[in-house]
Amino acid sequence: MGILQKAFELIYVKGYQTTSIDDILATTQVTKGAFYYHFRNKDEMGIAIINELLKPGFAAAFIEPLHTEGDPVKIIYDMMYAILMKNELLKVEYGCPAANFTQEMAPWHSDFTRVLNELSQEWKNAIIHCIRKGKKAGRIRADVKSEQVAVFIMSGYWGIRNMGKLNNSRSVYLIYLKQLKDYLHTLQ
Repeated sequence: MGILQKAFELIYVKGYQTTSIDDILATTQVTKGAFYYHFRNKDEMGIAIINELLKPGFAAAFIEPLHTEGDPVKIIYDMMYAILMKNELLKVEYGCPAANFTQEMAPWHSDFTRVLNELSQEWKNAIIHCIRKGKKAGRIRADVKSEQVAVFIMSGYWGIRNMGKLNNSRSVYLIYLKQLKDYLHTLQ
């Protein structure tokens, strides 16, 4: 397992700001010299974690399902259900790694803001595309505003992940998913 993967696992559990380079070195069993050979500092490593680990995993779970053919209501709901209820990498007690990075680093570090915004924009665009395809196919009402739907769905996801983290239980996800399904059906 590479340094980025082990560092990510540590940061996911402890948080980015409370994880020191010494913690990372102890966990990864990498020497300080080897760490600084690969990264100038911890922030450069954090950006690499987002670009090399989070983005591919995010694409597989959050983006690719939205590009399938069929009923957009079902596609969006199934994607969200899979993310919240079936994804074993996203632990309820630790929340969403991208949201955690956003809360900890985006307000203070423009490089984190940029890469996390890219991630968010990609998801938003995929939802918009899914809704627009549904409108063209007559499965979504013509008056539905695709961007507003996307922002609403994303906001609900970020919020319910935090509620799950607070309750340390997926049970709150079921309440959200029920209401999401009801909402999505109003788009038809």
